[in-house]
Parts: sequence; structure tokens; C-alpha cells
Amino acid sequence: MTRPFNFSAGPAALPEEVLQQAASEMLDWHGSGMSVMEMSHRGKEFISIAQQAESDLREILAIPANYKVLFMQGGAIAENAILPMNLSSRGGHMDYVVTGSWSLKSQKEALKYGLVNVIASNEADGHTTVPDPASWQFSRNAAYVHVCSNETINGIELHELPDLKALGCDAPLVIDCSSHIASRPIDWSRVGLAYAGAQKNIGPAGLTLVIVREDLLGHALPITPSAFDYKIVADHDSMYNTPPTYAIYLAGLVFQWIKRQREATAQGDLQGLAAIEARNIAKADRLYGYLDASGFYSTHVAHNARSRMNAPFFLPSDALYEPFLAGAKAQGLLQLKGHKSVGGLRASIYNALPLAGVDALVSYLKDFAQRHG
Repeated sequence: MTRPFNFSAGPAALPEEVLQQAASEMLDWHGSGMSVMEMSHRGKEFISIAQQAESDLREILAIPANYKVLFMQGGAIAENAILPMNLSSRGGHMDYVVTGSWSLKSQKEALKYGLVNVIASNEADGHTTVPDPASWQFSRNAAYVHVCSNETINGIELHELPDLKALGCDAPLVIDCSSHIASRPIDWSRVGLAYAGAQKNIGPAGLTLVIVREDLLGHALPITPSAFDYKIVADHDSMYNTPPTYAIYLAGLVFQWIKRQREATAQGDLQGLAAIEARNIAKADRLYGYLDASGFYSTHVAHNARSRMNAPFFLPSDALYEPFLAGAKAQGLLQLKGHKSVGGLRASIYNALPLAGVDALVSYLKDFAQRHG
């Protein structure tokens, strides 16, 4: 069976071979006589799955030993509250950079737990640029500085994380990297805490990753539920309560898939995350290159802020959207409708979407433009 190409922003496509492996192991995982969904989270079988998943993630992202990996629940929206409950007591204000819909949502949630300072915003230009970090107005003794390093809805990505120390700020940088995690390396020398919902690049909805430097543990507000206290979760190896076991298992399969990837480039043969990043750059270049040259489709995000993962674009007439989406579906190109808050179209080209999918989309874009231009 030829599967369609799925451009969903999340829950998103998973690698086909991962789905096939999960299907083959559904009734009996490695001779245990159980599905992973039926296992005790404290049994030796699942403990081995969780430990391997963490080990592979640490290898892929080169996570330093002094960072804890937490498997949590609730998605990035829950982390918008869990984060300030755990870190707001470290200082005065919580500093937020607003670059789109998700960072705005994060900032508004944090207001419930303390003083928030919006230190930079691109709202005036319609969320189409990234404010220069040199212009950020840091609070004195801030508890942390929060950025959304990839705005899924608006299609903005911080391709280089700011060096806060070089900018005169001693607060830890916190990144919501939900929609680009495992698509590129993370510079841990600049990051105190990273969190991400899994349902873009890692696995199914239900799993949230938190990667936190050890010195940031133990600062939770008294009101923090025990299951959301980073230190308690870390002390119990993410088993304080029943974690999303099947989602962790599937994420582990995706991590193994990432490690197996190979890509031949002009710079040599790449593997693992380096291969994934090179492939993602090629996919984004192919798509944006056509959109820019078409004279038919338009994009609004500044070139240096464009997301490799989420590409919003627009048609010249509102009357064209319905026939565009119907024609795309007929061609096996699914879920290209833009988010309701911004309209238009959006192609999410996460790790599991192959270059062939982008080529098929570009071919359809060319045909549609010729017929309706």
C-alpha cells in the first residue's frame, strides 16, 4: 500500500518503519507474552524500555550528564504552568520573549504564578521576525528567560539560541522546542531547561519531555502538585506516577530510527541527528525555494526566521483554498490547511516526512499555480 504524505502540524506523521515495528510487537514484546500497553511501569520489561529510550535520547541530543531527562504528561500547554511552578521562586520576574501564538500563550499562563516581564515581542510586525537578542530588556535577577524556539503556528524558528551570559543576563534560558526537537542539535551550554510535547517529531500525543539542569531542581512552589515537581519526578526516574508507557516505547523506537539515518552530502556521509538536520535543511530549501520563485504563493515570515519544520503560505484568493485542499487530498497530500488563527496553508515537514513528500507537494503546487494563476 502506498501511504499518502501527511503534512499535519501535530499529532504528526511517524516513520513508517517505526509503525511497522510497533505493529509487529503489538501482541508480544520480545517474547514477554505482553503488549507494551499491558506492562507494569515498574516491571523489568518496561524499565528496560524506558532506560533505553533515555539513553538513546541522551546520545542523539548529546545531553550532558548534569541534566535530568523527565518523561511527563500534559504537553507543552501543561508545561506553561508546571514551569513557573518549579522555577518562579528563583528570582523576581519571569522573562518572556513573545514571537508568536505559543510563546504568547506561555507568557499568559505564567502570569498566574508570579511577575512576568515581556522582554521582547514581534507582535507589531505580525509575528514575522525574531527580535534581535541584543535588544531584549532583561529583568534584574530574573528567575528564567523563556523562548519558544519554533513557533508551529506562525512558522518562526530561532536558528541560533541566544547566549544570555554574553548579553549580561545570568538567568537560565528555557526553551519550548516542541516542534523542532530532534530535528537539529541543541547547544546545552546556553540552555538550562528544554521542554517539548512529543507529537511533532518524537511520537504520539501524551508524552512530554523535560530536560533540566540539575541545579534548577528543588525550587518548586509549595502549591506545586507532587507529580509536577521536577525534583520529585527526577528522584523517581519519571516513575513517581504511571508515565505514558506506550508513548515512551514509541518514542524509543523513533530515537533508534534517528540513530540509523544516513545522508550523503557534499561535506561527506552524515549519520544520526546530523543526517536528519541535513535532510531537513534540504526539504525546507526545496519548498521555500519554489514558493519564493512562484509569483503565485506568498509567505510572510522573514527569510532568516523561517522555520524548517512549519511553512505557512497563502494563496492569492480566498476562493482558491477549498479547491486547493480538495485537489491536494486527491493527490495524497494531507492536512495542509493553516491554523484557524492565521488562515492560509501550512506544510509541516517534520523528520518523518521524506524529501519525496516535499517533491510531491512542490509538483502539485506548480500544477495548481499553472491552472489558477
